[in-house]
Amino acid sequence: MSERPFITCHVLDTISGKPGAGIDVKLKLISPAQATTAHWTATTNSDGRVPAWTSSANINEIVSKVKTELADGDQMVWSLTFDTEKYFGQGKTFWPEVELRFAAKKEEEHYHVPLLLGPWSYTTYRGS
Repeated sequence: MSERPFITCHVLDTISGKPGAGIDVKLKLISPAQATTAHWTATTNSDGRVPAWTSSANINEIVSKVKTELADGDQMVWSLTFDTEKYFGQGKTFWPEVELRFAAKKEEEHYHVPLLLGPWSYTTYRGS
């Protein structure tokens, strides 16, 4: 079994009460900006989860490299972007895409970011 990525996410559709399956997601390291130009992509599975990211760069290798360069107490800033208009249909959502930016501490081993999504609202929190 492969190693769990540093960042995982999960989408739940609050209208249907079911997992948000088939949502395209992009992951990007925003800060430190010089760390990498790589970005990662995925599509949520039937359970609404992103179990692995697709890219030419291994996310865990990049995170390990960045962590060695960060001073104690420094953070990485990440962006998750969800293509919600493709999921709900053109013109059927107020949010054509949802971008979540969050800070990740050097000392942490894993971040899970759930998204509770409807066509007119969304909420998120730090998962486990």
